[in-house]
Amino acid sequence: MEINLGKLAFDVDFHPSDNLVATGLINGDLHLYRYSPDSVPVRQLEVHAHTESCRAARFINGGRVLLTGSPDCSILATDVETGSTITRIDNAHEAAVNRLINLTESTVASGDDEGCIKVWDTRERSCCNSFDAHEDYISDMTFASDAMKLLTTSGDGTLSVCNLRRNTVQTRSEFSEDELLSVVLMKNGRKVVCGSQTGIILLYSWGCFKDCSDRFTDLSSNSIDAMLKLDEDRIITGSENGIINLVGILPNRVIQPIAEHSEYPVECLAFSHDRKFLGSIAHDQMLKLWDLDTILQDTKNTQTNETGAIDSDDDEMELDNDHSKLSRGNKRKNANNGQTQGGSNNFFADL
Repeated sequence: MEINLGKLAFDVDFHPSDNLVATGLINGDLHLYRYSPDSVPVRQLEVHAHTESCRAARFINGGRVLLTGSPDCSILATDVETGSTITRIDNAHEAAVNRLINLTESTVASGDDEGCIKVWDTRERSCCNSFDAHEDYISDMTFASDAMKLLTTSGDGTLSVCNLRRNTVQTRSEFSEDELLSVVLMKNGRKVVCGSQTGIILLYSWGCFKDCSDRFTDLSSNSIDAMLKLDEDRIITGSENGIINLVGILPNRVIQPIAEHSEYPVECLAFSHDRKFLGSIAHDQMLKLWDLDTILQDTKNTQTNETGAIDSDDDEMELDNDHSKLSRGNKRKNANNGQTQGGSNNFFADL
Protein backbone atom coordinates (compact mmCIF):
# COMPACT_ATOMS: atom_id res chain seq x y z
CA MET A 1 0.00 0.00 0.00
CA GLU A 2 1.16 3.50 -0.77
CA ILE A 3 -0.03 6.86 0.55
CA ASN A 4 1.04 10.07 -1.18
CA LEU A 5 1.52 12.47 1.71
CA GLY A 6 2.13 15.46 -0.54
CA LYS A 7 4.96 16.67 1.68
CA LEU A 8 8.20 15.31 3.09
CA ALA A 9 7.54 13.22 6.21
CA PHE A 10 9.90 13.07 9.20
CA ASP A 11 8.25 10.45 11.42
CA VAL A 12 5.74 7.61 11.34
CA ASP A 13 4.03 5.73 14.18
CA PHE A 14 1.32 3.06 14.34
CA HIS A 15 -1.55 2.96 16.81
CA PRO A 16 -0.87 0.37 19.56
CA SER A 17 -4.08 -1.61 18.94
CA ASP A 18 -5.93 -0.28 15.87
CA ASN A 19 -5.25 -0.03 12.13
CA LEU A 20 -4.21 3.61 12.29
CA VAL A 21 -0.91 5.20 11.25
CA ALA A 22 0.28 8.76 11.89
CA THR A 23 2.88 10.86 10.11
CA GLY A 24 4.50 14.21 10.89
CA LEU A 25 5.22 16.42 7.88
CA ILE A 26 7.68 19.16 7.00
CA ASN A 27 4.95 21.83 6.87
CA GLY A 28 3.96 21.16 10.49
CA ASP A 29 0.94 19.02 9.65
CA LEU A 30 -0.03 15.80 11.42
CA HIS A 31 -1.81 13.20 9.28
CA LEU A 32 -3.70 10.16 10.56
CA TYR A 33 -4.75 7.33 8.21
CA ARG A 34 -6.89 4.23 8.61
CA TYR A 35 -5.55 1.30 6.61
CA SER A 36 -6.83 -2.14 5.68
CA PRO A 37 -5.35 -4.95 3.57
CA ASP A 38 -8.47 -4.92 1.40
CA SER A 39 -9.00 -1.22 0.76
CA VAL A 40 -7.27 2.06 0.02
CA PRO A 41 -6.05 3.90 3.14
CA VAL A 42 -8.35 6.74 4.22
CA ARG A 43 -7.18 9.91 5.91
CA GLN A 44 -8.91 10.33 9.26
CA LEU A 45 -7.28 13.55 10.48
CA GLU A 46 -5.26 16.43 9.12
CA VAL A 47 -4.10 18.81 11.85
CA HIS A 48 -1.77 21.79 11.46
CA ALA A 49 0.11 20.94 14.62
CA HIS A 50 3.14 23.23 14.47
CA THR A 51 4.35 26.46 12.92
CA GLU A 52 7.45 24.62 11.69
CA SER A 53 8.08 21.01 10.69
CA CYS A 54 6.60 18.13 12.68
CA ARG A 55 9.71 16.07 13.34
CA ALA A 56 8.35 13.55 15.84
CA ALA A 57 5.00 11.81 16.31
CA ARG A 58 4.01 9.17 18.88
CA PHE A 59 0.78 7.61 20.11
CA ILE A 60 0.48 7.77 23.90
CA ASN A 61 -2.15 7.00 26.54
CA GLY A 62 -3.18 3.74 24.90
CA GLY A 63 -3.53 5.38 21.51
CA ARG A 64 -6.01 8.03 22.61
CA VAL A 65 -3.51 10.87 22.18
CA LEU A 66 -0.94 11.79 19.54
CA LEU A 67 2.15 13.59 20.77
CA THR A 68 4.19 15.67 18.32
CA GLY A 69 7.41 17.69 18.54
CA SER A 70 8.82 20.42 16.34
CA PRO A 71 11.76 22.78 15.67
CA ASP A 72 9.47 25.52 16.98
CA CYS A 73 10.40 23.99 20.39
CA SER A 74 6.79 23.03 21.14
CA ILE A 75 5.23 19.68 22.00
CA LEU A 76 1.55 19.19 21.21
CA ALA A 77 -0.93 16.60 22.49
CA THR A 78 -3.80 15.97 20.04
CA ASP A 79 -6.99 13.97 20.64
CA VAL A 80 -7.01 11.06 18.16
CA GLU A 81 -10.82 10.90 17.93
CA THR A 82 -11.55 14.58 17.36
CA GLY A 83 -8.27 16.14 16.26
CA SER A 84 -8.68 18.81 18.92
CA THR A 85 -5.77 20.13 20.95
CA ILE A 86 -5.54 18.68 24.45
CA THR A 87 -2.55 20.75 25.50
CA ARG A 88 0.44 22.49 23.99
CA ILE A 89 3.66 23.63 25.55
CA ASP A 90 5.38 26.26 23.46
CA ASN A 91 8.72 26.09 25.25
CA ALA A 92 9.15 22.40 25.93
CA HIS A 93 12.85 22.58 25.03
CA GLU A 94 15.37 25.31 24.45
CA ALA A 95 16.17 23.82 21.04
CA ALA A 96 14.31 22.05 18.25
CA VAL A 97 12.51 18.89 19.42
CA ASN A 98 13.81 16.05 17.30
CA ARG A 99 12.69 12.73 18.87
CA LEU A 100 9.93 11.29 21.06
CA ILE A 101 9.72 7.86 22.69
CA ASN A 102 7.29 6.06 24.99
CA LEU A 103 8.88 4.80 28.20
CA THR A 104 6.15 3.51 30.54
CA GLU A 105 2.38 3.89 30.62
CA SER A 106 2.79 7.27 32.25
CA THR A 107 6.12 8.60 30.99
CA VAL A 108 7.57 9.70 27.67
CA ALA A 109 10.94 11.18 26.70
CA SER A 110 11.84 13.89 24.23
CA GLY A 111 15.21 14.80 22.71
CA ASP A 112 16.33 18.02 21.06
CA ASP A 113 18.93 19.41 18.66
CA GLU A 114 21.37 20.39 21.41
CA GLY A 115 21.59 16.97 23.07
CA CYS A 116 19.10 17.56 25.88
CA ILE A 117 16.66 14.81 26.89
CA LYS A 118 13.58 15.42 29.01
CA VAL A 119 11.37 12.85 30.70
CA TRP A 120 7.70 13.80 31.15
CA ASP A 121 5.37 12.26 33.72
CA THR A 122 1.76 12.30 32.56
CA ARG A 123 0.39 11.66 36.05
CA GLU A 124 2.38 14.42 37.73
CA ARG A 125 1.76 16.59 34.67
CA SER A 126 5.32 17.89 34.58
CA CYS A 127 8.84 17.32 33.36
CA CYS A 128 10.32 15.00 35.96
CA ASN A 129 13.91 15.05 34.74
CA SER A 130 16.31 16.51 32.25
CA PHE A 131 19.60 15.08 30.99
CA ASP A 132 22.32 16.99 29.16
CA ALA A 133 23.48 13.77 27.56
CA HIS A 134 25.05 14.94 24.29
CA GLU A 135 26.69 17.82 22.50
CA ASP A 136 24.67 17.54 19.28
CA TYR A 137 21.20 16.52 18.15
CA ILE A 138 19.47 13.43 19.56
CA SER A 139 19.15 11.05 16.62
CA ASP A 140 17.43 8.06 18.26
CA MET A 141 16.39 6.62 21.61
CA THR A 142 15.50 3.18 22.97
CA PHE A 143 14.39 2.08 26.42
CA ALA A 144 15.62 -0.84 28.52
CA SER A 145 12.56 -1.24 30.71
CA ASP A 146 13.99 -3.90 33.04
CA ALA A 147 16.97 -1.72 33.92
CA MET A 148 15.03 1.58 33.67
CA LYS A 149 17.71 2.99 31.41
CA LEU A 150 17.25 5.21 28.38
CA LEU A 151 19.84 4.72 25.64
CA THR A 152 20.37 7.56 23.18
CA THR A 153 22.48 8.20 20.09
CA SER A 154 23.57 11.56 18.79
CA GLY A 155 25.12 13.47 15.95
CA ASP A 156 28.14 13.95 18.20
CA GLY A 157 29.06 10.31 17.58
CA THR A 158 28.35 8.95 21.04
CA LEU A 159 25.98 6.56 22.79
CA SER A 160 24.67 7.64 26.21
CA VAL A 161 22.95 5.71 28.97
CA CYS A 162 20.57 7.68 31.22
CA ASN A 163 19.70 5.97 34.50
CA LEU A 164 16.09 6.91 35.24
CA ARG A 165 16.21 5.50 38.78
CA ARG A 166 19.20 7.61 39.77
CA ASN A 167 18.33 10.53 37.47
CA THR A 168 21.86 10.69 36.07
CA VAL A 169 23.70 10.19 32.81
CA GLN A 170 25.29 6.93 33.89
CA THR A 171 27.83 6.64 31.11
CA ARG A 172 28.73 7.86 27.68
CA SER A 173 30.73 6.11 25.00
CA GLU A 174 33.91 7.36 23.47
CA PHE A 175 33.44 9.41 20.32
CA SER A 176 33.06 7.29 17.22
CA GLU A 177 34.37 8.33 13.84
CA ASP A 178 31.00 9.55 12.60
CA GLU A 179 27.45 10.34 13.66
CA LEU A 180 25.34 7.64 15.30
CA LEU A 181 21.83 7.73 13.80
CA SER A 182 19.87 4.74 15.14
CA VAL A 183 19.88 2.33 18.07
CA VAL A 184 18.19 -0.95 19.09
CA LEU A 185 18.64 -3.51 21.88
CA MET A 186 19.42 -7.09 20.79
CA LYS A 187 20.29 -10.52 22.16
CA ASN A 188 17.89 -10.26 25.10
CA GLY A 189 19.40 -6.96 26.15
CA ARG A 190 23.02 -8.09 26.04
CA LYS A 191 23.92 -6.08 22.93
CA VAL A 192 23.26 -2.49 21.87
CA VAL A 193 23.34 -2.01 18.11
CA CYS A 194 23.92 1.44 16.55
CA GLY A 195 23.72 2.52 12.92
CA SER A 196 26.07 5.22 11.70
CA GLN A 197 26.42 7.92 9.06
CA THR A 198 29.00 5.90 7.09
CA GLY A 199 26.94 2.69 7.06
CA ILE A 200 28.95 0.93 9.76
CA ILE A 201 27.01 -0.91 12.48
CA LEU A 202 28.55 -0.63 15.94
CA LEU A 203 27.85 -3.24 18.62
CA TYR A 204 28.22 -2.50 22.33
CA SER A 205 28.07 -5.12 25.08
CA TRP A 206 25.67 -4.26 27.90
CA GLY A 207 27.55 -2.64 30.76
CA CYS A 208 30.60 -1.94 28.58
CA PHE A 209 29.50 1.19 26.80
CA LYS A 210 32.77 3.10 26.56
CA ASP A 211 33.88 1.40 23.36
CA CYS A 212 32.13 -0.87 20.87
CA SER A 213 32.86 -4.59 21.03
CA ASP A 214 32.35 -5.19 17.31
CA ARG A 215 32.01 -3.25 14.05
CA PHE A 216 30.05 -4.56 11.07
CA THR A 217 31.36 -2.82 7.96
CA ASP A 218 29.83 -4.88 5.14
CA LEU A 219 26.34 -3.40 4.88
CA SER A 220 27.00 -0.45 2.55
CA SER A 221 28.60 2.98 2.50
CA ASN A 222 25.17 4.59 2.88
CA SER A 223 24.04 5.97 6.22
CA ILE A 224 21.78 3.75 8.33
CA ASP A 225 19.08 6.26 9.21
CA ALA A 226 16.56 3.81 10.70
CA MET A 227 16.62 0.41 12.40
CA LEU A 228 13.93 -1.91 13.74
CA LYS A 229 14.47 -5.02 15.81
CA LEU A 230 12.71 -7.94 14.11
CA ASP A 231 13.81 -10.51 16.69
CA GLU A 232 16.84 -11.13 18.91
CA ASP A 233 19.01 -12.09 15.93
CA ARG A 234 17.79 -9.84 13.08
CA ILE A 235 17.20 -6.17 12.41
CA ILE A 236 15.60 -4.28 9.55
CA THR A 237 17.57 -1.25 8.38
CA GLY A 238 16.60 1.73 6.24
CA SER A 239 19.43 3.47 4.43
CA GLU A 240 20.27 6.63 2.58
CA ASN A 241 19.99 4.88 -0.79
CA GLY A 242 16.34 3.93 -0.18
CA ILE A 243 17.07 0.23 0.38
CA ILE A 244 15.50 -1.67 3.27
CA ASN A 245 17.69 -4.58 4.35
CA LEU A 246 17.30 -7.60 6.60
CA VAL A 247 20.51 -7.90 8.62
CA GLY A 248 21.70 -10.63 10.97
CA ILE A 249 23.50 -9.72 14.18
CA LEU A 250 26.14 -12.08 15.66
CA PRO A 251 26.79 -13.61 13.24
CA ASN A 252 26.88 -10.29 11.37
CA ARG A 253 25.66 -10.59 7.81
CA VAL A 254 23.44 -8.91 5.27
CA ILE A 255 20.74 -11.53 4.81
CA GLN A 256 18.97 -9.80 1.94
CA PRO A 257 17.53 -6.52 0.66
CA ILE A 258 13.80 -6.94 1.35
CA ALA A 259 12.37 -3.75 -0.16
CA GLU A 260 13.30 -0.65 -2.08
CA HIS A 261 11.28 2.33 -0.91
CA SER A 262 12.68 4.64 -3.59
CA GLU A 263 16.02 6.06 -4.64
CA TYR A 264 15.73 8.60 -1.82
CA PRO A 265 16.82 8.25 1.83
CA VAL A 266 14.61 6.23 4.18
CA GLU A 267 13.73 8.52 7.07
CA CYS A 268 11.89 6.16 9.43
CA LEU A 269 10.60 2.58 9.83
CA ALA A 270 7.84 1.26 12.11
CA PHE A 271 5.83 -1.93 12.72
CA SER A 272 2.05 -2.01 12.84
CA HIS A 273 0.50 -3.11 16.15
CA ASP A 274 0.01 -6.69 14.91
CA ARG A 275 3.33 -6.70 13.02
CA LYS A 276 1.53 -7.49 9.78
CA PHE A 277 2.87 -4.35 8.14
CA LEU A 278 6.19 -2.56 7.95
CA GLY A 279 5.78 1.16 7.44
CA SER A 280 8.46 3.25 5.74
CA ILE A 281 8.77 6.92 4.88
CA ALA A 282 11.42 8.49 2.69
CA HIS A 283 12.23 11.74 0.95
CA ASP A 284 9.88 10.86 -1.93
CA GLN A 285 6.89 12.09 0.16
CA MET A 286 5.39 8.59 0.22
CA LEU A 287 4.29 6.41 3.12
CA LYS A 288 4.55 2.76 2.14
CA LEU A 289 3.04 -0.17 4.04
CA TRP A 290 4.76 -3.45 3.23
CA ASP A 291 3.18 -6.84 3.94
CA LEU A 292 5.75 -8.13 6.40
CA ASP A 293 4.89 -11.82 5.98
CA THR A 294 5.28 -11.53 2.21
CA ILE A 295 8.66 -9.81 2.21
CA LEU A 296 10.02 -12.15 4.86
CA GLN A 297 8.68 -15.19 3.00
CA ASP A 298 10.46 -13.93 -0.10
CA THR A 299 13.61 -13.88 1.97
CA LYS A 300 13.12 -17.48 3.08
CA ASN A 301 12.52 -18.56 -0.52
CA THR A 302 15.68 -16.82 -1.69
CA GLN A 303 17.75 -18.41 1.05
CA THR A 304 16.35 -21.82 0.14
CA ASN A 305 17.24 -21.39 -3.52
CA GLU A 306 20.77 -20.08 -2.97
CA THR A 307 23.85 -21.77 -1.62
CA GLY A 308 24.77 -19.29 1.07
CA ALA A 309 23.81 -16.16 2.91
CA ILE A 310 23.67 -13.05 0.77
CA ASP A 311 26.43 -10.66 1.70
CA SER A 312 27.26 -7.08 0.83
CA ASP A 313 29.36 -8.08 -2.19
CA ASP A 314 26.38 -9.54 -4.04
CA ASP A 315 25.13 -7.35 -6.85
CA GLU A 316 21.55 -8.59 -6.66
CA MET A 317 20.33 -5.02 -6.27
CA GLU A 318 22.12 -2.00 -7.66
CA LEU A 319 22.85 0.49 -4.89
CA ASP A 320 22.92 4.21 -5.57
CA ASN A 321 25.78 5.81 -3.67
CA ASP A 322 25.54 9.27 -5.21
CA HIS A 323 23.29 10.95 -2.65
CA SER A 324 24.55 13.90 -0.66
CA LYS A 325 26.42 12.96 2.50
CA LEU A 326 24.73 15.58 4.62
CA SER A 327 24.12 14.25 8.10
CA ARG A 328 20.60 13.28 9.07
CA GLY A 329 20.45 16.17 11.50
CA ASN A 330 21.65 18.66 8.90
CA LYS A 331 19.09 17.37 6.40
CA ARG A 332 16.35 18.08 8.89
CA LYS A 333 17.81 21.43 9.87
CA ASN A 334 18.20 22.48 6.24
CA ALA A 335 14.62 21.41 5.52
CA ASN A 336 13.03 23.40 8.33
CA ASN A 337 14.73 24.53 11.51
CA GLY A 338 13.31 26.62 14.32
CA GLN A 339 14.64 29.31 16.62
CA THR A 340 15.61 28.38 20.16
CA GLN A 341 13.33 29.50 22.97
CA GLY A 342 13.25 29.31 26.74
CA GLY A 343 12.36 26.04 28.46
CA SER A 344 9.35 25.12 30.59
CA ASN A 345 8.25 22.11 32.63
CA ASN A 346 4.46 22.16 32.80
CA PHE A 347 3.77 19.98 29.78
CA PHE A 348 0.92 17.65 30.72
CA ALA A 349 -1.10 20.24 32.61
CA ASP A 350 -4.28 19.47 30.67
CA LEU A 351 -3.93 15.72 30.08
